[in-house]
Amino acid sequence: MTTTITPIITRGTIMDNPINNAGLYRLMAWLSPSYPVGAFAYSHGIEWAVEDGRVTDEATLAAWVESIVRHGAGWSDAVLFSNAYRCDGNPETLAEANDFAVALAPSTERHLETTAQGMAFVKATKDAWPWAEAEDVAGALGSEIAYPVAVAAASSAHGIPLAPALNAYLHGFAANLVSAGVRLIPLGQSAGQRILAGLEGAITETAAAAENASIDEIGGIAVLSDIAAMQHETQYTRLFRS
Repeated sequence: MTTTITPIITRGTIMDNPINNAGLYRLMAWLSPSYPVGAFAYSHGIEWAVEDGRVTDEATLAAWVESIVRHGAGWSDAVLFSNAYRCDGNPETLAEANDFAVALAPSTERHLETTAQGMAFVKATKDAWPWAEAEDVAGALGSEIAYPVAVAAASSAHGIPLAPALNAYLHGFAANLVSAGVRLIPLGQSAGQRILAGLEGAITETAAAAENASIDEIGGIAVLSDIAAMQHETQYTRLFRS
């Protein structure tokens, strides 16, 4: 079956489950390292963890990232993502979800990390992958847009099912952290891919748990990751913005 991709789509026109080729194509584009959100510039505090000697090799990087995915920002972002997705493009409820997501940022650099990427994602997606309500949604979200809310809103608007969208978002999030660690320690590319392969279970399980989670289930215990992000703000030599 051939799927036609039009410049402007109406909500739900590619709502197939499982995901169809058009939805898969969008996710691969949006969550690719080449999508212009600047993800490569953020280490999520890993730069400080490397300098402090807490992340030093393949095993410690794998453990650090898995903890973030399961118990830190990965889990929180996943819950925010699923709840924003279920707003079904309603500007008012999306704005409420976004305000909550932005307020949860535990440090200045984490706030920058999520809002800079969120704003860049909305701009790039409106320009290249517009949908009928894009301007209304962008206007409601305002000048600070949390990254998971931005991706969730676009995925919902383009009729991409929640489960693959959420899995793809978490994969992109984890892959960026692994890439930062590979550059900072440094490690070889094969080590990075082994870590990413080993994270498959954590990503799948976190996405599955978050898919139907209520906003009351948000929270985490990856406290050291948050402390690392705060310490990074005054780190003397820095390659990353977080």
